[in-house]
Amino acid sequence: MISNIKYMAGVKSLKDIDITGKRVLIRVDFNVPMDNELNISDDRRIREAIPTINYCIDHNPCSITLVTHLGRPKGEYEERFSLKHIQKRLERLLHKKVEFVEDFEASKDEIASCSLERVFLLENIRFNKGEKSNDLEFAKKLGSICDVYVNDAFGTAHRKHASTYGITDFVETKVAGFLMKKEIEAFSKALERPTKPIALVIGGSKISSKITLLSAIMPKIDKLIIGGAMSNTFLYSLGFDMQSSLYEKEFTDIAKKVLEDAKEHSVKIYMPVDVVITDSIENPIDVQVVPVQDILEGFKAVDIGPATVKLFSEAVHLSNTIIWNGPMGIYEKSRFSRGTNRLASAIVDSYAYTVVGGGDTADAVEKAGENENFSFISTGGGASLELLEGKILAGFEKLDRKD
Repeated sequence: MISNIKYMAGVKSLKDIDITGKRVLIRVDFNVPMDNELNISDDRRIREAIPTINYCIDHNPCSITLVTHLGRPKGEYEERFSLKHIQKRLERLLHKKVEFVEDFEASKDEIASCSLERVFLLENIRFNKGEKSNDLEFAKKLGSICDVYVNDAFGTAHRKHASTYGITDFVETKVAGFLMKKEIEAFSKALERPTKPIALVIGGSKISSKITLLSAIMPKIDKLIIGGAMSNTFLYSLGFDMQSSLYEKEFTDIAKKVLEDAKEHSVKIYMPVDVVITDSIENPIDVQVVPVQDILEGFKAVDIGPATVKLFSEAVHLSNTIIWNGPMGIYEKSRFSRGTNRLASAIVDSYAYTVVGGGDTADAVEKAGENENFSFISTGGGASLELLEGKILAGFEKLDRKD
């Protein structure tokens, strides 16, 4: 039986079709972080889409329409989420004029006509309530302005929205962009044809968000390295008093079951042996490093300690494939980022094939200054998580397939 990753790898890409003279709609992911002055603080997601857009420009389409979302508006206009803040950066990266379309409904006929050399950027697609609800009438309107649909938005590939899923019912030709194909290839190399031993480094705040991942991936890995607040729940399940640390008491039995599954599959488990603790996350006065069995009353574990960093580093150095999803502590605060930063350095210093699962982990790697040194950094947090869980992502389901 074909695996889900191989199934997704079998969809057609831009290079498998002819777009000459065609109206092309590209679903991109320009959901980039912005500061309080609405300046883009990290344009990696825009840069990752440029090869697909440039390929289309170079192959003489009738027109190109770019569709994306930004932030989490609730189906109506919000100034801070307008894509007009993206337009200039996009033009600079493309070296080409981009026409911003504020009102898709009013401009639909103009976009649908053949407009040689024109690149349109539609206003934030989530300003329309029909996007997230996958309204088929709205999806049909999007489909009416193109002959070719290209999905290159891996960050939303797990969503059944109008522009990522519903539209495919109304366009004859629908293929994956280069970023979508690159993401699948990277995870396929890590999961389908890896060089063993494989280590999964997992962190973040909650075990509840990664139960499916841990169950699905256990037969494929050799080492499970658990850090971050997630490790607090595992340590609590083993009888450690985590004091005021964040942990999920109601998932104690599930944590025990994960450890039992690991034993059954001969997966070696690594957990913190020491932690950084503090009396306050927002206004810390007392910060200490203590063994996990000696967390002080009223204190919170906020990062892995130096002995744990050394333990985890030795584990990754003896691995040939490393998948990392979730930071080791509250990396957003410099005082509690040392464990995440040092582990990032240890991973890139290994000779392994290294994959970062997007989201907070990609942000943490960027802050650690190691983003250029990983083999692959995914652009999708939730999408990469579902991919690791073994699911077929919605964004791939209805794309045309190779023979």
